[in-house]
Amino acid sequence: MNATYVRYELLRLSRNKRFFFFSLGFPLVLYLVIAGSNKKQVLDMGSFSLKFPLYYMVGMASYGAMIAAIAGGARIAAERSTGWNRQLRLTPLRPSVYFGTKVFTSYLMALISIALLYVAGISYGVSIELARWFEMTGLILIGLAPFVALGVLAGHLLTVDSMGPALGGGSAFFGFLGGQWFPLPNHGFLHVLGECIPSYWLTQASHVGIGGNAWGITGWIVIGVWTAAASVLAAWAYRRDTQRV
Repeated sequence: MNATYVRYELLRLSRNKRFFFFSLGFPLVLYLVIAGSNKKQVLDMGSFSLKFPLYYMVGMASYGAMIAAIAGGARIAAERSTGWNRQLRLTPLRPSVYFGTKVFTSYLMALISIALLYVAGISYGVSIELARWFEMTGLILIGLAPFVALGVLAGHLLTVDSMGPALGGGSAFFGFLGGQWFPLPNHGFLHVLGECIPSYWLTQASHVGIGGNAWGITGWIVIGVWTAAASVLAAWAYRRDTQRV
């Protein structure tokens, strides 16, 4: 990656207050309000019980990271609207550096969102074994790959005005069908559909922190296929946008 371009991207990112609130503030505030008002609630998980702040923290960690990853597309749409992308194409900046920087900043925002939620959870008494912290976080980061690519795709296809509804609707769609809002049934249509989308496996990654298992072969296949497909489409959208200039 080009260090100068990365530094400039980080500066622009830090000055976008609306983006910061949507990507970082919303999941954190939601957790503080809901978990804070239910700090003493204990959930019956069948074979064991679980404190609500812990259960809600791992769920919001995956949801907040997903929002931060997809929201990277909003920055791309804004750049396109001001002609910044057109200016970049007149420079020696390679497309691989451009995409690499977008992926890097999306992951950075996701990591900040995860870290803030972890700190908030610890302040409410959440405790997880260190090995599970690392395993959960690592799987979440891997599970974000298709959402980073989807964000890049959306940023090159949609306008600034349409990005807001698309981000809200997209995150709600993936959050609902991925079981991030509430547990999906153990069988039936919703369960089968959920297993076919990456947000379901993002949720399963977060559940490692509460004693769940890491992905099996199905999870890796779903994440891999979605990442590959979204990356191919994002590259196509970039070329299409370039040809229109």
